[in-house]
Amino acid sequence: MENRAFAASAATPDCPATTLATPDLEEQITLLSASITVATWRLLMLIAELDRRSAWQQWGVLSCAHWLNWKCGIDMGAAREKVRVARALESLPLVSDALARGELSYSKARAITRVATPESQDYMLMIARYGTASHVEKLVRAYRHVERLQESARARSAHAQRALRWSFEDDGSMVFTVRVPAEQGMLVVHAIHAAVDAQRRERDGADREQETPTDGSAETSDALIPSANSFDNAESPVAARRADALCHIAEQFLAHEAVPSRQAERYQVVVHVDRSVLSGEGHGDCCHMEHGGAIAAETARRLVCDASLVTLEEGEDGELLNIGRRSRSIPPAIRRALAHRDQGCRFPGCLNHRFVDAHHIRHWADGGETRMDNLVLLCRHHHGLLHEGGFTLERRDDGKLLFFRPDGDLLPEVPKPPLRVRDIAAIVAESGVDVSAETPRSLWDGSRMDLDMAVGGLMGLNGWDGARPPS
Repeated sequence: MENRAFAASAATPDCPATTLATPDLEEQITLLSASITVATWRLLMLIAELDRRSAWQQWGVLSCAHWLNWKCGIDMGAAREKVRVARALESLPLVSDALARGELSYSKARAITRVATPESQDYMLMIARYGTASHVEKLVRAYRHVERLQESARARSAHAQRALRWSFEDDGSMVFTVRVPAEQGMLVVHAIHAAVDAQRRERDGADREQETPTDGSAETSDALIPSANSFDNAESPVAARRADALCHIAEQFLAHEAVPSRQAERYQVVVHVDRSVLSGEGHGDCCHMEHGGAIAAETARRLVCDASLVTLEEGEDGELLNIGRRSRSIPPAIRRALAHRDQGCRFPGCLNHRFVDAHHIRHWADGGETRMDNLVLLCRHHHGLLHEGGFTLERRDDGKLLFFRPDGDLLPEVPKPPLRVRDIAAIVAESGVDVSAETPRSLWDGSRMDLDMAVGGLMGLNGWDGARPPS
């Protein structure tokens, strides 16, 4: 009944808002606000289901938020917030129910979902019902501030307690004890893993050389030379190999002059691939990562679209005939012109303008030329979709790019608008919620908020012991 009254008395072109009395105007604003809240809850439930199904992937977009940005015209920041709130409501049924009834505004729900847990959601709802949206935001900001202070205190404590100690054992060995912050510790762990891998490759290479000795004298002289890894073998315990790796890191540092990290060469991915693999048929004997396993032919085609290339010519017996100079598959001048023209990824709906690759519409291994009309910029995600994801791309004679889904459907540059816009009152009526102008009204009595007590209560419900956040 209330919904029908709202629909009949709402301001329309025939009955503009200027003709409404002030009390009616206020009532219509609050009533419409509550109705929009109910519709927003329905929207969030639909977004959660779309995200759960990953249905946005069929359009090639990067995430559900990107789909909302492209299909619904929602700003990326607001789209990410809607997806975040939609996911959070699944574990906060009381908050979801209050939003569904229009009693809790989206602004309040959005703030609550940043800090609420299943244990503290009832407490946060009480704050929201007896306070304004500003009160809820103030509580959330204060809680997050205390949380950051606690985390900073823990970080400072970990940094202050960093230490390295060693001692000598009776058997002549040394014991090291190290305590560092986690992020520094992981840096050491990664270095040890890299050193273990390097030693394994070095050992494997030495084993292959020993299988085919050139003469007995060389073999005897090698055996007389002591090594730091004299007792190391493939059956050594993992902990022992890590200890060897740590010593190897120290040896390497002492053997080379230390250089700033910004001058160190970055890791590169090296791929060995036959030219025949890069052709349209994609067949060949060689297509693998250096020091790694085999990769798909289409993956290799994607990687060499915009990469440094070194050509090696071999004879029929595998003899190396010639090694060419390293060159870019796309010259720097063309790359700069391409960046100026495309201004980022050209895939429909994509806003990425960083970390983009130059893609050959017709691959250069199939005879495609490295020219502007055969090149397009794509982000890493969409570049992968065109090679390994089944999506295709064509360029018309007029230069327009056409992207197609794996099922052959054309991806529109701009999605078509909906043919019919549903009335808010109809959505509220379908939900079965009785919405009135009183529904969204706060129960705040005008008293000042005791922020210290509110934050303390929330900390207790969220599992804090008063000194540090839960692990």
